[in-house]
Amino acid sequence: MEKLETYRRYVRQVLEHYAQFKPAYGNVDMELLFDTERDRYQLMTVGWNGYDRFHGSLLHVDIKNGQIWIQHDGTEGGIANELVEMGVPKADIVLAFHAPYKRGYTGFGTGTESAILQAA
Repeated sequence: MEKLETYRRYVRQVLEHYAQFKPAYGNVDMELLFDTERDRYQLMTVGWNGYDRFHGSLLHVDIKNGQIWIQHDGTEGGIANELVEMGVPKADIVLAFHAPYKRGYTGFGTGTESAILQAA
């Protein structure tokens, strides 16, 4: 349980860090969405730049089966290495935006078999 709480704290810290960076253009807000009951976390961009609508996920992270699943990472450098620097083992980070058969080549976790089936 301590590991889960630590991972929750790390994920929130990373998303809160990126939420501070408001785009220099338009009227675009960064919105944090934390579902701590289901361990789903997102950072959304919402707003307008002139006539163009912005609404999308910059970061989407889930915690399941004791691993941090990065579902989407729209940052320039990626958050996986930031989590490693915070102390999360690479085996506990799944780059879920890669197909399951490619994850073994990433140097990060591949997800458990049951978690892969749930994610599909």
